[in-house]
Amino acid sequence: MVEVTDLAIAFGETRAVDGLSFSLAPGAALGVVGESGSGKSASAYALLGLHRGTGAQVEGSVRVAGTDVQNASDAELRRLRGGVAAMVFQDPLSSLDPYYAIGDQIAEVYRVHRGGSRRAARARAVEVLDRVGIPDAARKARSRPHEFSGGMRQRALIAMALACEPKLLIADEPTTALDVTVQAQILDLLHGLRQETGMGLLLVTHDVGVAAESVDDVLVMRQGRAVERGPVRDVLGAPKAAYTKELLSAVPRLDVAKPAASAAGEPLLEARDLRKVFGRGKSAFTAVDGVSLTVRRGETLGVVGESGSGKTTLGRMLVGLLDTTSGTIRRDGTAVQMVFQDPVASLNPRRSIGESVADPLRASGVRDDKRIRARVGELLERVGLDPDRYDRYPHEFSGGQRQRVGIARALAAEPQLIVCDEPVSALDVTTQAHVTELLAELQRELGLGLVFIAHDLAVVRQVSDRVAVMRRGRIVEEGAVDEVYGSPEDPYTRQLLAAVPTVDPVLAAVRRAARKELREQLREQNRDEVAVA
Repeated sequence: MVEVTDLAIAFGETRAVDGLSFSLAPGAALGVVGESGSGKSASAYALLGLHRGTGAQVEGSVRVAGTDVQNASDAELRRLRGGVAAMVFQDPLSSLDPYYAIGDQIAEVYRVHRGGSRRAARARAVEVLDRVGIPDAARKARSRPHEFSGGMRQRALIAMALACEPKLLIADEPTTALDVTVQAQILDLLHGLRQETGMGLLLVTHDVGVAAESVDDVLVMRQGRAVERGPVRDVLGAPKAAYTKELLSAVPRLDVAKPAASAAGEPLLEARDLRKVFGRGKSAFTAVDGVSLTVRRGETLGVVGESGSGKTTLGRMLVGLLDTTSGTIRRDGTAVQMVFQDPVASLNPRRSIGESVADPLRASGVRDDKRIRARVGELLERVGLDPDRYDRYPHEFSGGQRQRVGIARALAAEPQLIVCDEPVSALDVTTQAHVTELLAELQRELGLGLVFIAHDLAVVRQVSDRVAVMRRGRIVEEGAVDEVYGSPEDPYTRQLLAAVPTVDPVLAAVRRAARKELREQLREQNRDEVAVA
């Protein structure tokens, strides 16, 4: 199905892929894993000739379903894309047209490759949306992308890819920005579709656990080259390359807890019966409903839950970025800062990172530029960045480095409590490990209290002393991290734990079956709640 020989891709002087060779048999599944910048996505794009016309220099041989991609005409590439091989991109919101209904976009793809009437194309759109698990597909097909959740948008992209029954599906980081339960649903969906249709799958991911859940073979990439290739059980169970071992050691695990720390100190923040309602009347939506919690000096409280569970709204209320509808927050003079999920969005692209870090200092009344520059240099050094990069701009830093800048900015105000909102969700596993180690080190040095908001339960297990599980704006379970993870009482907590990817392919299959059973239990619970209401 796929035959790649000596593939090399360069962007100007940067060599993104260097001498890559691999093959994929019909109906097989290959996972391409590695850190950000390893050349994974660039290699996947080359399979469909997506570098053509971009200025990228592509060398080597790429054949997909008998088509010589490098030498194919534009018409041949159009027939290949969507009809024979289809791609699911990382960010569905930027891949879907915001102005057109989801069903119309899928129907357009079908008509381009298969022809037929508009009615037949719309019927096919509804059929594939139903196939990927979109409820009430006929009605939802008339919705626009912003009306879908992140998981539903990703399902819609998969439906679009399936519209013409391709022989190969290329999925580029299809679960990166999704919470663990939606991620598990997408992986289960891909597994089921492979069984039903016999299509091949090339899965690009930085998450080794995602690869273990979904593929037969694994190709590990580093700096544009393949460092290891083989059956998923062999590569992940007994890796030979030092880099593969390093990747596996950085994967957060449910059986690894935070090292024992000294007893937590006095309360830094106490919240009681917090409630936040957006909108009025019939359009009113309760994002947080009756949440109470306490955070002490030197401890980390993990807050976990799916997207839309109210985690971020709660975090913003704790910091004071959002007013509460009702309830009280007692800080007693505690200085609170926030580290945001997306450092690209939270850093001004037109200002140097040094000036961004200096903002809290200027806001507190410091006016001496030499003093500000010296203090910012200390903060950058403390988070592991070179102070000489004060005048560099955000786009000149990697994702992990930008997150370090965000942490330095939070520290500038000398807080006693930092609320971290999904600080590592978009980072690869090694960068995740570096950022969480930095936060733990700062906590030990400064006695900080941390609220660590995340959808990844394995990461939360490694950084937290206590954990609160949120669902639909409420805390459904709270306690010491060992108790909640070791003996979860709520079915929702058990579902979250069952959704965490594992690097063991055999255990992954067992968990897939367990997830199916738990989803049935939650459906029963939801029906009971509706009946009571």
